[in-house]
Amino acid sequence: MAVRLIVAVALLIAAFGVAWWLNRRRPAAPPRDAYPMPRQLDRADFARPDAPWLVVLFSSSTCDSCRRMAPKVAVLESADVAVEDVEYSSRTDLHQRYAISGVPMVVLADAEGIVHNGFVGPVSATDLWAAVAEMREPGVSPEPGLGALS
Repeated sequence: MAVRLIVAVALLIAAFGVAWWLNRRRPAAPPRDAYPMPRQLDRADFARPDAPWLVVLFSSSTCDSCRRMAPKVAVLESADVAVEDVEYSSRTDLHQRYAISGVPMVVLADAEGIVHNGFVGPVSATDLWAAVAEMREPGVSPEPGLGALS
């Protein structure tokens, strides 16, 4: 009887020890940016480098979301805003240079090429317009942090 009690206590202690050890183990933190956004663009790589603002759509011809994003981005073109669709198979060099790993990716930059806002994945036309407005004139957007880089 005493032997059974000792075995039961030993098993109980072992079970608590294993549970404590498993509880202490934590999985690795997920990556912060699954698809990192470039922070700086060389304006000479893109259309109208003299325009005060630049909106770049990094896309792929095999991406359905990219096809739906192209017209939303194209309408942002104006005298002050240059817009360019950088499709992967025609501009692989730029996708590699800026380490684009997810499409569609929309990047919004100023005259010096500093990226102020961006989106990875499909985004609404309303959110694009708001992000461009906020980039051009901070404080005008009802959602000032929309698309902002952290």
